[in-house]
Amino acid sequence: MTIEARLREKLRKIEALFAGAGTSGERLAAEAALGRIRSRLAELEQRDPAIEAQFSMPDQWSRRLFVALCRRYGLKPYRYRRQRLTTVVVRVPRGFIDQVLWPEFSELNQALRAYLEEVTLRVIREEVHTDASEAAEVAQPLPSG
Repeated sequence: MTIEARLREKLRKIEALFAGAGTSGERLAAEAALGRIRSRLAELEQRDPAIEAQFSMPDQWSRRLFVALCRRYGLKPYRYRRQRLTTVVVRVPRGFIDQVLWPEFSELNQALRAYLEEVTLRVIREEVHTDASEAAEVAQPLPSG
């Protein structure tokens, strides 16, 4: 199984976990899982009014993942003029953020970052230099010259 295939399978499993599904991977199961999460969001909206929540993402990959996850659930992410590009704002019930959106994003983001790290190191080792380890730490500044 390729690295990308493993990542895709892990992402499906994470989605199934947050949807409460027993199986994952098949198209119908994925659609049913998405439907269950959207139903949970609609239920929470009835009991818990939507708030405007602001999130700051550390990098473009995390931001893109978060925005895509919001859109998957029918949310409309935005940012105000002059806000940093790393900022994402969304109107959503607090319960949905705490129970579904943020925990799922955190797990998906961790899986994606691990994948990007693995691919980056492999490309550096194969194309630039086999030693892709961090720079050595020294006790004192080396003499200039």
